[in-house]
Amino acid sequence: MTDPATDHTSAATTDPIQAFIAQTVTEHPVVLFMKGTPDAPRCGFSSTTVQILDHVGASFVGVDVLQDEGLRDGIKAFTDWPTIPQLYVKGEFVGGSDIVREMFQSGELAALMTEKGVELGQA
Repeated sequence: MTDPATDHTSAATTDPIQAFIAQTVTEHPVVLFMKGTPDAPRCGFSSTTVQILDHVGASFVGVDVLQDEGLRDGIKAFTDWPTIPQLYVKGEFVGGSDIVREMFQSGELAALMTEKGVELGQA
């Protein structure tokens, strides 16, 4: 069985939205699919996740799923995860806001990013 968070080839070859998602998580070390933008989040969960990423000093790309209904539905199908935001580190799906918050509080988020080779700046 393949992991949809790491095997982006099958759906991506037939669906342009899936191809965009796969390309985005492959090309950027840290990606947050969110409601709104990092400078102007449009939901509390997205805002919390942005604040956590800023606090750990992770440079990331924010993708506003509210700009396209197909993207909003597509990201949920991409990982079979029903909620937004969704965080990816080095192409791997990490989780949504609650998981990111728990990982941050336990120190696991910074450790994961360091392990994956993501440079963390000073908060």
